[in-house]
Amino acid sequence: MEARKYPTDEDAKRDIIEAGRRMYVRGFVAGNDGNISARVSDTELWTTPSGVSKGFMTDDMLVKMDISGNVLEVSGGRKPSSEIKMHLRVYGRSRDVLAVCHAHPPVATTFAAAGIPLDSALLQEAVVLLGVIPVAEYAPPGSEELAEGAARFCPGYNGALLEHHGAVSWGGDVMGALYRLESIEYNATVAMYSRLMGVERPLSERRIDELLLLRPAWGVSGGGRPKGIREEAPK
Repeated sequence: MEARKYPTDEDAKRDIIEAGRRMYVRGFVAGNDGNISARVSDTELWTTPSGVSKGFMTDDMLVKMDISGNVLEVSGGRKPSSEIKMHLRVYGRSRDVLAVCHAHPPVATTFAAAGIPLDSALLQEAVVLLGVIPVAEYAPPGSEELAEGAARFCPGYNGALLEHHGAVSWGGDVMGALYRLESIEYNATVAMYSRLMGVERPLSERRIDELLLLRPAWGVSGGGRPKGIREEAPK
């Protein structure tokens, strides 16, 4: 079995802080919303603190934990978000996931509030890199039910919408998880505009088949199959 390549503590903390800043600048979080984590070994990870804006974090605010949820290092009495349970549960489902991002990007969260998955093949890049983004059924924030509801979609998918809550994504590093979160929001925005135009025109099943063949070369191993349309036979 190939050894996993973990980031150093310094690199993980740097990426968490940068991802938090980008989420804040893009309006994916308001107030102290959102949380990010990154594994640095088989047994340890760094995560964002509770009660702090993700756009204004410093590395001394971050919390080091073990994979069982025990706090190992903390500054200034800070504690991890109660939603760290979701991160830990995701890590337990896939050895390839080394980072998790959770936020409330507005358009994707609108789909989450409506209980509508992002499962239509509208964009070729989204078919290859993102795939289907399902909806995890409603559960209270910080609950075991929320953690399990999101984690059950890993590793078969690249993220999930959390009903009446937000979105979560995962990946092989913090920036990879963040890029997937950005893609979820972009795909949700295109889907929203398509519906406003009254013309939702997915790719054909044949074209989806062609795009799915690109996934291995692009380093994508999951994501499910978005819905397309069947082409009519030539008359």
